[in-house]
Amino acid sequence: MSVPLPRSAVLGGSLAVVAALALSACGAAPDNASTTANGKSAATAGSAADFGGLDKLVEAAKKEGKLQAIALPRDWANYGALIDGFQKKYGIKIEVENPDGSSQDEINAVTSRKGQDRAPDVLDLGSSFAISAAQQDLLAPYKVEAFDDIPASQKDAQARWYNDYGGYISIGCDAARVKTCPTTFDDLLKPEYKGQVALNGNPTKSAAAFGGVYAAALANGGSFDDIQPGLDFFAELKKNGNYTPVESTPATVEKGETPISIDWDYLNAGYAEEFKSKGVDWKVAVPADGQFSQYYSQAINKDAPHPAAARLWQEYLYSAEGQNLWLAGYARPALMTSMEKAGTLDKTAAAKLPEVSGTPTFPTEEQQSTAKTVLAEGWAKAVSG
Repeated sequence: MSVPLPRSAVLGGSLAVVAALALSACGAAPDNASTTANGKSAATAGSAADFGGLDKLVEAAKKEGKLQAIALPRDWANYGALIDGFQKKYGIKIEVENPDGSSQDEINAVTSRKGQDRAPDVLDLGSSFAISAAQQDLLAPYKVEAFDDIPASQKDAQARWYNDYGGYISIGCDAARVKTCPTTFDDLLKPEYKGQVALNGNPTKSAAAFGGVYAAALANGGSFDDIQPGLDFFAELKKNGNYTPVESTPATVEKGETPISIDWDYLNAGYAEEFKSKGVDWKVAVPADGQFSQYYSQAINKDAPHPAAARLWQEYLYSAEGQNLWLAGYARPALMTSMEKAGTLDKTAAAKLPEVSGTPTFPTEEQQSTAKTVLAEGWAKAVSG
């Protein structure tokens, strides 16, 4: 999934990069006949209970036999393990299109393939993109069984989207190529980092890059209401030659093309472990001067070709098993607090999370929408030339 939040998905094998989708107008409308139980349709079910219970949902999803996902890299927040776990548990095949796509690519696929059998069933979106999709009436309201345990500030009141996993913007650095790794946004302006500082995607399309600019704004006198200082910061990075337009991926890191990457801490932390066997000493720091946290959000396509499988996938993701798999990928699951109270949290995985201080705060829907508008109007100008 290139805050989103999947994305560069953000959201995020690889750090997510923006990729073009080959969109087609062909295809048939989805057949939901196999997803009815006792006269109820999965396509309109607002919960498993609405459909006759979880067992009935499982039965219908198995009959559909497939789930179509998009922009889910296997090494993004441990999605590979989640995909494998779901397939093994239910025998339902998951097809992932354009794994390195962005949150905007996901929305584009939904709108361009409306009513077609090749449309994505489910979405993993940066939170600002989830809000936008809900405003466009693209999402199906659905309450997972754990819905009430999701903090009110992290879900749509109509259950069209709700946060799944998240983390903090961090600075990843190849210590073998960079003499002294930066740990703050202020450090990134130093002349020794010329041509080395990269983002995970384009912030007008990627939640990860969007979060990077927001964090830079907070580090330079901005606020949730004012992302402009973040744009100014990257304009300065571009002017002094430190910013590189190469979008960071594990491949670009290994080649030395992006030795410093601004990205989510769970991605950078996961890559630190992955890179060890490849001789890359990847260091990770959450910058104290620009501490920005955000979650990605789950959503179901309102016109999902496989509506039962789409809903069952959400139930799996918000089960203790699914939430702990995200945690094993260094991401902070949305149900972390409730699971800790219930004793179902993987404490070993939780102890490995990058250290941060303070209580995270999040921009409101209105603040994110305003920030997206500012970026859309000013990003290209800030880093051009």
